[in-house]
Amino acid sequence: MAAAPHPLVSTAQSLADSLLAPNASRVDQEEVPASHVEAVRRSGLLGVSAPREYGGAGAPDSVAREVQQILAGACCSTWFVQTQHHTPVRLLAKSELPVRERLLGPLASGELLAGIAYAHVRAFPRVPVRATAERDGWRFDGTVPWYTGWGLNDVILLAGVTDSDEIVFAFADAREQPGLRASEPMRLAALTAARTVSLDLDGLWLSEESVVLRTPQEKFALVDLPRSTNTSPAVFGVAYAALRVLEDTGEAQTAQGLRGRLDEVRRLAYELADHPVPHERVAERLALKTQSYDLLRAATTAAVVAGGGRAMDVRHPAQRLAREGMFLLVQGQTSVVRRAHLDALAGI
Repeated sequence: MAAAPHPLVSTAQSLADSLLAPNASRVDQEEVPASHVEAVRRSGLLGVSAPREYGGAGAPDSVAREVQQILAGACCSTWFVQTQHHTPVRLLAKSELPVRERLLGPLASGELLAGIAYAHVRAFPRVPVRATAERDGWRFDGTVPWYTGWGLNDVILLAGVTDSDEIVFAFADAREQPGLRASEPMRLAALTAARTVSLDLDGLWLSEESVVLRTPQEKFALVDLPRSTNTSPAVFGVAYAALRVLEDTGEAQTAQGLRGRLDEVRRLAYELADHPVPHERVAERLALKTQSYDLLRAATTAAVVAGGGRAMDVRHPAQRLAREGMFLLVQGQTSVVRRAHLDALAGI
């Protein structure tokens, strides 16, 4: 007999079925409502990877992946807002600095929701945000190109690069304040509902007590490698959702053929994500990532084709999933991932 799913997987599925999926088309055309975020907070899902001693579930990575896959397939916009939260939680769990005791418990319980503003450090040696030691703390200057969840998040995990190529990660309140100003929400081809803005930093000062990590850029790049080269569970979540739409149109045979291939790539990608040395076997990770993109594109395209002219209605799930799939092609993209994907598309 198959083992019973982890309680948080069951919780995620219940939330997806009862709230997220039924409202996904409306949310896509409007914005992620605070009520969706509140439901995620109450569910305990924000603490899936947090230590038990801080109120989290301490669940294995396999459970966290399954939860993210379910949420993304139900409402990708809501998934994208809440998925930002888990990196700060994991970073705090590994930290020995004072901010751990101040924030890890509230983040693990869902009392606070965190967003992230650090993807720009992957652009190194270009430095969009500079961090400078100042007055027993740190001054941040520059522009964060993308920040998701503005108006929904409570705290921001912000990163900047020093003159000595050290990356400073620190927490700030997710609100306008001296030195921090948000743009108007961006109008995007997909996931506009996730409330993404850019942040203008002009002398934002954060105390030393807000710092969660200081690390050389080279060390960060090594640790960050598996984050960008592993396949996001959201890719599988949206692809499986597209196959369900395909089945609903009577194209069960087409869906079955794609599902078998998707199941196999998912199995291999998740096995590799659990490899004991995260920065090894990069070529294999990238190959599986590009294969998963191919299957995502095939699944969403098949759903659109089966839907015919009706799929051009922005409220049709096939059209929404196709746009969400397009978004996932570039979400968290690095130059290494871009090169591997383009080479694969060109048959190189």
